[in-house]
Order: sequence, then structure tokens, then C-alpha cells
Amino acid sequence: MASRLWFFASIAFSLLAWGIVTARYVWPALRLRPRAEALRPLLMLHAFRFVGLAFLVPGVVSPGVPPAFADSAAYGDLIAATLALLSLWSLPRAAGVVLAWIFGIWGTADLVNAFYQANHSGLLPGQLGAAYFIPTLIVPLLLIMHGLAFRILLQPQRVSAFSGQPSPG
Repeated sequence: MASRLWFFASIAFSLLAWGIVTARYVWPALRLRPRAEALRPLLMLHAFRFVGLAFLVPGVVSPGVPPAFADSAAYGDLIAATLALLSLWSLPRAAGVVLAWIFGIWGTADLVNAFYQANHSGLLPGQLGAAYFIPTLIVPLLLIMHGLAFRILLQPQRVSAFSGQPSPG
């Protein structure tokens, strides 16, 4: 039971630390950029979600990792990485914004589902092996970046009178 407590404490501290970094450094750097330019670094980060495939690699994780968790987390992350790359490639066109919404909804649901599957399938933190740092370090960052992406997507865009380029509302 203590290992689960330390596992969730690690996730909570990671959320707090990434939240501070985001509020202090990331959001101020992105908030005045046009939508497509603000989304690019966030989508680039999520392009690395293929790392979730580590949940399928014997030796990285314990052979006892529940397949319900490993399969959904790994393949869900792979789909999220693909959607992030497609969104990135499609920006700044309208299709890129639509794909960014689809990616954001899918990617967030995938992360929430991974937590659900881990809890529902009885995953023990020690079964994650070297992949322990994915849910304790990377997933909190990804969740916060999803929130930031939604904030950017929800901002009204207006066209600058001088450049004809969209600028944040």
C-alpha cells in the first residue's frame, strides 16, 4: 500500500511542478502568439508520445503488467502521437485546427483512460519497471499541455489590421 501512496504522491508533485513551470515560463511565451504558432511547440512535445510503447516491451515493464492497461496505454499514445504530427503538419490551415481539437480530445481521454485502466486492472507501481517515470513525470506534463492547448484553441482569433495574420483575441 505504501508504494501506491508514493506513486500518487509522485504524480501530484509532478503536476504541481509542471504547473508552476507552465504558468511561469510556457504560458507567457505562448500567450501572445497566433494560434498556430502557439500550438506548434505543444504538438511537437506530444509527438513523442510513442514512448508509451514502452509498456509493451518485456524487460522495461514487468511481465505481470495487465494487458488491459499496457495495450490501451501504448496504442492510445501511438494514436495520440500520430494525431499530434498530423495536426502539426496541417497547421496553420483550418484542417490543422480541427485536427488539433481531435488530438486534444483523444489525447486527454487516452491519458485519463490509462489512469482508469491502471486502477481497474490492479496495476502495481512496481510492475512498471523503468516505465515508472512515464506516469509520474511525463503524463502530468502532457495533461497540463493538453489544458494549455485547449486554452489556446478556445481563444478567439482576430485578424491584425497591419499584417492580415491571425492574432490572439
